[in-house]
Amino acid sequence: MKNNSLEASQKRMTVITYAALIIGAAIMIFPFVWMILTSLKTVPESVEVPPTIFPRELVTGNFGDAMKSLPFLKLYLNTALMIFFRVICAVAFSSMAGYAFAMLNFRGKKLLFGIVLVQMSLPSQIFIIPQYQMVAKMGLANTIFALVFPGIVSAFGVFFLRQTYMGIPKEIGEAAYLDGCNQWQTFYKVMFPLTGTSVAALTIFTAVFAYSDLMWPLVVNSDLNMMTLSSGLATLRGQFTTNFPVLMAGSLLAMLPMIILYLIFQRQFIEGIASTGGK
Repeated sequence: MKNNSLEASQKRMTVITYAALIIGAAIMIFPFVWMILTSLKTVPESVEVPPTIFPRELVTGNFGDAMKSLPFLKLYLNTALMIFFRVICAVAFSSMAGYAFAMLNFRGKKLLFGIVLVQMSLPSQIFIIPQYQMVAKMGLANTIFALVFPGIVSAFGVFFLRQTYMGIPKEIGEAAYLDGCNQWQTFYKVMFPLTGTSVAALTIFTAVFAYSDLMWPLVVNSDLNMMTLSSGLATLRGQFTTNFPVLMAGSLLAMLPMIILYLIFQRQFIEGIASTGGK
């Protein structure tokens, strides 16, 4: 009898767990479904009260209007270049800095790492004004470099890869030194290849953060042809009225690259996030 009651209790818990997960998944996916349905509605239908879920008539012309309103090819290119250079800079500089903080002893090490931690604890909006002033004085506003500038160095990446290098036995580096490697050769020939999973996780997070960055591209680039997808879509929102079907159609077009990348690199995404949690 006890076994039967225990099995029944476990089944109830399993049902409750799956029900909670299904409800949570439905809540998370509902905004995306609403975006797709709104992109197929007319303007009056999109602002009806009470709202209608399904469009009475499918309006596919909203996608054409969105593409006419924004130079999507240019926005795709700007976003891709920003992500590419931010990832390259984050991986390169964070790897070197993380290795130095984890494996080397030098004067001011704790102070400098404390500055990295302070930067992580502060909201990024605090740095927008000084960063913009630096870019403006260099005369590089409305350029790809301006989009990449805040991501040249990643405090999160430095901290994350430092933790990774600290998990690698120091005996490996000492063995490389005994085999004739100098400090630089020990880093890029021996230690850096051991951080492949962590570098993949950093690449994923850097790409996602860069793709979703809205405020900085809006501040530093005022030319529509030099904006990213997120900042370009923000221009579709009017001051008094907004064409929500066109805005939702543009948002769906902007999402397609990341959806395709996720479907292609789904395993790497999951492994990267899992390894981050393990650290």
